[in-house]
Amino acid sequence: MRFRASWWIRLFHQRFTATLDQGLPSFKEPEVRVNKKVFVVTGAGSGIGRALALHLLAKGSRVAGIDLNSDSLEETRSLAIQPKQSFTSYKVDISDRSAVQAMPDRVVSDFGCVDGIINNAGIIQPFCRLNDLDYPTIERVINVNLFGTLYVTKAFLPHLLERPEAHIANISSMGGFVPVPGQTIYGAAKAAVKLMTEGLASELLHTNVRVSVVFPGAIATNITTNSGLSARAPKQEGTKTMKVLSPERAAEIIVNGIERNAFHIFVGKDAALMDKIYRMSPGFAARTIAGKMRDLLPD
Repeated sequence: MRFRASWWIRLFHQRFTATLDQGLPSFKEPEVRVNKKVFVVTGAGSGIGRALALHLLAKGSRVAGIDLNSDSLEETRSLAIQPKQSFTSYKVDISDRSAVQAMPDRVVSDFGCVDGIINNAGIIQPFCRLNDLDYPTIERVINVNLFGTLYVTKAFLPHLLERPEAHIANISSMGGFVPVPGQTIYGAAKAAVKLMTEGLASELLHTNVRVSVVFPGAIATNITTNSGLSARAPKQEGTKTMKVLSPERAAEIIVNGIERNAFHIFVGKDAALMDKIYRMSPGFAARTIAGKMRDLLPD
């Protein structure tokens, strides 16, 4: 193990020294605009996904909205101020790889191209400890959150590489970098999304495709209901109402981040603050979240 570690450290040192000799690269990404671009948004039937679709439409984008619920997609379409032809809905289960693989041809046929994807669709797990979580639920949470994001990314990436400029934004979670008791498998899936997205960004550095990973904090959405769960009310003694961000504000932050080609996009002050705390003291951050989540777990 010592030999292997020293080998890659020496290699990194050689490559980094060579980079310094050539001059440091510019880390400021050129800004892009979503106006007149075609975006695929998963989970566009409600919550952040709906807000993203509507915000993109308001900024002049055309949107291919993907969701499991066709009625919710139609409601999103009805809320659009822009011409209705700017939004097309597709009822698709993103955890179904064959269904997702058929999507690029459908979207390109309808819109002519694809300039960006926002992998927003996701579900949480029941608020319970890992020891009490059954395998079918574990598999469903991982299939939707991780494999769904992977399938959509893999399916559309060849088309994005053909565009003059393109963008991939994958929604992770604050729970993707700090542990949340009762959401351990959800957090593991979102942590995998984080690292997969960061790795993809590195692989695409010298292409026309930029990549962002998004970390929402507490957002006022119906993800609990959409995950097939019922909300567990916290105990009342000594509890304070948690401040949550609206989906509309979350969508604005995400799209602004995409236009800035931001590598990390933190949605909400809680997510940004917890990122700083976790980097300074992971143990303290984990204990802090555990204390706040105690009332949501079964006794």
